Amino acid sequence: MTEKDPAINVLGTSLQPCSIEPLTGFFRDGHCNTCAEDQGSHTVCAVMTAEFLAFSKYVGNDLSTPIPAFNFPGLRPGDRWCLCASRFLQAHDEGCAPAVVLEATHQRALEVVPIEVLRENEEDIPF
Repeated sequence: MTEKDPAINVLGTSLQPCSIEPLTGFFRDGHCNTCAEDQGSHTVCAVMTAEFLAFSKYVGNDLSTPIPAFNFPGLRPGDRWCLCASRFLQAHDEGCAPAVVLEATHQRALEVVPIEVLRENEEDIPF
C-alpha cells in the first residue's frame, strides 16, 4: 500500500479538505494528499474558472469533459480540484491561474510553487 506524506498544508497546519463533490486528490480522498508515487504532485487546491479550464484544455489536459468510465464528471467553474503544482505554476506564468485555497494546499506544493505565488492567488473559500 502507498504511504501518504504527512497531511500538512502550506501554512504548516493540518491539511483541510479540498473537494468531495467532485471527489478530488491523487488518492481520491477529497484532500490534496501526496506521496512518492504522485509524479504530478497533485497538491494545489484550486477553484476552477472558465479561463483556467480553457487554458488547461488548450495545453492538453481537458478537465471539463466528463469521462464516465473513470467516474469523472468533468469540472465546471467554481469546482475545487487538486491541481498538479507545475500546471498551476504554468497557468500563473501565463496569467490565468485559478484561485488557491491555502489551507487545503499540501506543503509539497512548495517544492514547485513559491509561497508568494500561492499567496498572490489566495482565496478564502470555506469548505
